[in-house]
Amino acid sequence: MGKKKKHADLERLRGMVTPTASAVKKSVCSVGFIAAAIKILALVVFYYIFSIGLTFYNKAFIHHFQIPLSFTLSHLIIKYMLAGLIRCIVECRTKKERINLPWRPFLLKLAPTGIASSIDIGLSNWSFEFITVSLYTMTKSTAVIFILGFSILFRIEKARWSLSVVVLLVSTGLFMFTYHSTQFHLEGFIMVLSASVLSGLRWGLAQLILQKEEIGLSNPLDMMYHIQPWMILVLLPLAAIFEGVPLASTSDFFRFQDYTLVCRNLAMVFGGACLAFMLEFSEFLLVGQTSCLTFSISGIFKELCTLYLATKINGDEMNPINVIGLLVCLSGITLHVLLKALHKDDAKKASLNREEMMEMIGNEGHDSDEEEEVFNASRDR
Repeated sequence: MGKKKKHADLERLRGMVTPTASAVKKSVCSVGFIAAAIKILALVVFYYIFSIGLTFYNKAFIHHFQIPLSFTLSHLIIKYMLAGLIRCIVECRTKKERINLPWRPFLLKLAPTGIASSIDIGLSNWSFEFITVSLYTMTKSTAVIFILGFSILFRIEKARWSLSVVVLLVSTGLFMFTYHSTQFHLEGFIMVLSASVLSGLRWGLAQLILQKEEIGLSNPLDMMYHIQPWMILVLLPLAAIFEGVPLASTSDFFRFQDYTLVCRNLAMVFGGACLAFMLEFSEFLLVGQTSCLTFSISGIFKELCTLYLATKINGDEMNPINVIGLLVCLSGITLHVLLKALHKDDAKKASLNREEMMEMIGNEGHDSDEEEEVFNASRDR
């Protein structure tokens, strides 16, 4: 009797495991999944190139000139001009007018994202005056936790214990990777940690906007063009208050005596702005095509690459704990990719939740078509 019961339990367990294993194999081995994985990989590599390059560039420039807010402000202005110029070129070639948001959605939907983005970038660059690349990278990696929190709050991601495991793995792994390789500075640490919180808010709001077709900002170029003015307005008074006098009195820029020197410095600023433009374009493109959590997880691996390059450039050594941390972090990233494959059918539900959340942050109301869409989506669920 006991053997029959045990055999029945084993058969029941086999019946539960086999369909799940088949679903995993079917999802991962399908042509659609492979094509989507290649597309995401290309977007991630595109993002890595400019992000890693800009990190080392900003560290060197800000450490030398020590005007992080003014440096960031100049980047924002140049990015806005480049976005506007490229939009004009595209309009002339395609003969199609680019979108220009009315004042109401520009104020209610773009302002929160622009304000959070501006302070996030400003604090991140400012912290380079005080801390090393390693401490910056380790602290900024906590953004994945805040991004997950805001994603669940905005109902972009469904709350699942598996996501918590992913966050725990990548955060623990990255901390172990940078263990005993950082120089702590309280002021710089607080700046980066605050930037991480704002980064979670920034990318949660950005995904709501990029993936809502009715707004019309799914193209990263249009998103950058509309969000830069808010970022400039926020950072301009801060740069004037904290760096106005030092910038006006420095011989490197305003009170220059050597034309060659100031031209070189301005060229460096413009070069950094071009890197920042391509980085922001790749960020919005990646978030718009995937999700802010996928962007954050891929960013963790990018930060690991940054730390690895920093150890090679600076001659730092990795101890066994650092190596274990790298493996733990990579396991978290792999788990996230598999979970995205298994839960891809939840995209419809997430889309409906984004519709509801956008109503809460300023939509003018449902029209008859939207009511029918919500009704159909609810019926499908």
